[in-house]
Amino acid sequence: MNAVFFGEPGGPEKLVQGQFPDPKAAPGEVLVRVKACALNHIDVWVISGSPAYKVPLPHAPGSDIAGVVESPAEGFPGGTRVVVMPLSSCGKCPQCTAGRTNLCGERKVIGASTRWGGYAELVTVPTTQLIALPDSVSYVQAAALPVAYMTAWHMLTYRAAVKAGETVLVTAAGSGVGSAAIVLARHLGAKVYATAGSEGKRVMAGNIGAEVAFDHGDAEYARKVVEATGGRGVDVVIDCVGTPVLERTLPALAPSGRLVTCGATTGPKVELELRLLFSRQLSILGSYLGTMAELATLVKMVASGKLKPVIDSAVPAGSARQGLERMLARDSFGKIVLAR
Repeated sequence: MNAVFFGEPGGPEKLVQGQFPDPKAAPGEVLVRVKACALNHIDVWVISGSPAYKVPLPHAPGSDIAGVVESPAEGFPGGTRVVVMPLSSCGKCPQCTAGRTNLCGERKVIGASTRWGGYAELVTVPTTQLIALPDSVSYVQAAALPVAYMTAWHMLTYRAAVKAGETVLVTAAGSGVGSAAIVLARHLGAKVYATAGSEGKRVMAGNIGAEVAFDHGDAEYARKVVEATGGRGVDVVIDCVGTPVLERTLPALAPSGRLVTCGATTGPKVELELRLLFSRQLSILGSYLGTMAELATLVKMVASGKLKPVIDSAVPAGSARQGLERMLARDSFGKIVLAR
């Protein structure tokens, strides 16, 4: 098989193409021919050699995979179109048996662990991590769902419990999670505000459902959000950025507001004004990926036409380096997807 891989840690420039023996599916697994794989910041951290993601070298990243079953297994005959749940778990602990696999202490992410990811033509996947794709869902659409859309859906529904009529502020509107959160919050009946770093992205945020998009480089944007909501602030903030955006965003919350965070792409350390936190009775909630049931729900939403993932571009699989560089330069809006 052909694969885009790295043999030593560094930046996207370390990615090269090469030929490798086809992997063999173990019992309980299937061999999937990758048709599409979306890019994520986790890929960058894996390639960089981050201690959070220890992988044997050489290694092919890629956690968002859609493709076709090559070697059949029970419930998934050859030729079945599938999307892969990127998160594996032990299947035995109390969290797993309750369906909360994203809280499992032994969770691992495909492409960010010993299991190769979708930058390769073929991957082996446990059958428990497969969801069959209806013909109405394209491979590119399906590959956009697992990390960004599942994360945003989990943040909005399970963690923040957003209700119709509430107000939601989404930071980094052009990111995968940010663009997903705007679309999904609107689907839930919320009024959505957003932040973005360029005028072009603020316009695009409006095009996918944001009422107003603010410049998150403006130290005063929280005050402007409060003004836009008639002095009240928003009920929920969805943040995937971290420092310094999270710090600047907290004052935009209404009393009893909820801030949900899922990432730290610009930095993990933040300083909080505790008097603001307790005097307004605010909640700060962490969120990590999502569950198999949530991913299945998103697939059904796309199949029914209720959800259209925001795709920046679909590029050849060999263009992974260029795609990651574009993502890191913040030149994209929505998901960049490698397509075969």
